[in-house]
Amino acid sequence: MAEPPRSRWTDRDDLPRGADYDQRFEALAASGADVHGEAALVAGLSPGPRILDAGCGTGRVAIELARRGFHVTGLDIDAAMLDSARAKAPELTWIEGDLAGTDAGGPFDLVVLAGNVLIFVAPGTEAAVVARCAGAVPAGGLVVAGFQVQPGGYHPDQLDRDADAAGLDLVDRWSTWDREPWSPGGGYQVSVHRRRA
Repeated sequence: MAEPPRSRWTDRDDLPRGADYDQRFEALAASGADVHGEAALVAGLSPGPRILDAGCGTGRVAIELARRGFHVTGLDIDAAMLDSARAKAPELTWIEGDLAGTDAGGPFDLVVLAGNVLIFVAPGTEAAVVARCAGAVPAGGLVVAGFQVQPGGYHPDQLDRDADAAGLDLVDRWSTWDREPWSPGGGYQVSVHRRRA
């Protein structure tokens, strides 16, 4: 029997899963905080209605995008996270699989990797994940990725090299999902890459 796919996320047992993961965002929303910054940015950028939420977790971003009228598919490696997503929005398409190797269908107009997805994939698979995301969009399609920039971790320059090798060009980079300006050395980045013709 084949071993299940692994990642930095699945290899950790100290991270909240499912309903426990959702509680943080429910508390933020109850306090009046906007918990849909990723969906708002994606909705304003997407060149079309078809979106892949790659590393969708419990579906927070995907469900909000669907509420805004987009046709969304969620893909995640963690079965417990997907169980929560399916419970909240059974009408959406949820796929369990590794981002580096799972075909989610498509084509999609935009692929979003929110919530630090690229720093939680299996070590050494970042380029494969970026290439798989690039392959899911046609020419002109977008790949949007946000993640913490940590010492010794995956960095924006590495993302740009992997994106270029996968046929993507950098369009914009910000330090937040609400488009605060990016400056090198910042602790968080949101990058938008477009698929070349």
